[in-house]
Amino acid sequence: MHHIETAKMSRRTFLKKLARTGLAAALATTAAYSYARWIEPACVSVTRHTLSHPLIPKSFAGATMLQFSDLHLGHYYGLKRFDQVIDQINKLEPDLIVFTGDLLHEANRYPHTEAVAEALARLRAPLGKFSVYGNHDHGGYGTDIYRRLMERAGFRVLVNEHALIRRGQHAIAIAGSDDMMLGRPDWSKMTNGIPRATYTIALVHEPDGALETSRLPIHVQLSGHSHGGQIQLPFIGPLITPPLSERYYEGFYHVGGLLLYVNRGLGTTRVPLRFFAPPELTVFSLTPG
Repeated sequence: MHHIETAKMSRRTFLKKLARTGLAAALATTAAYSYARWIEPACVSVTRHTLSHPLIPKSFAGATMLQFSDLHLGHYYGLKRFDQVIDQINKLEPDLIVFTGDLLHEANRYPHTEAVAEALARLRAPLGKFSVYGNHDHGGYGTDIYRRLMERAGFRVLVNEHALIRRGQHAIAIAGSDDMMLGRPDWSKMTNGIPRATYTIALVHEPDGALETSRLPIHVQLSGHSHGGQIQLPFIGPLITPPLSERYYEGFYHVGGLLLYVNRGLGTTRVPLRFFAPPELTVFSLTPG
């Protein structure tokens, strides 16, 4: 009898442990989903880096450049959060602002383009505001919508061209390519006419463009597109890497003599989740080196 009771208790104990384990797993899964859905996407991190190079003029010492990317407005990313990001950028007081593509998720279906233009117009940068096309900016018949919106907001849209940014008697160059997936990038045209020995920064939406720009007189490429993998798992890495961002998806890389930086972006695509890939604003400080 005693043996039978022990067996019953053991079975009952096992079932209780199994139930507790199942409950704990369910709660952990729910907590992880809630974090990835609601918390991390709203926690914008500001990463700061220094770009040092002998060709950076002394007049640019201490100048700051802010990069933001991949908002995907309309895909679980609303105007309230967007306005908060605009305020956050202005508080950082950058001298130069660059946007590396994918503003609206579906431009031809987005009803608030005027409000977006007004918000972007609030951004202040004494050395200028520049942008390039991402694949979503061309997609959905969005090419003209994006250009009109950005130009109304005071951004210069660079399409296989460059601009010289002057401070004092010296200048650096900002070059921008058309989107690699849905546009027509012309790499040599982008840099044609830049004076020799000019420090040059290229804006290219897709990181894999570095394989092309590394052959040109370009010193730094700034990209987005990857969302930092959007969902990263320990020992596995990023789960979502769009085409042309499988190799380079987050942070700094050396590609030949080129320095590539991939920004994690602000919005999401495919699924409205971020896990170990928080949204990002990047501030670069320039220094002669």
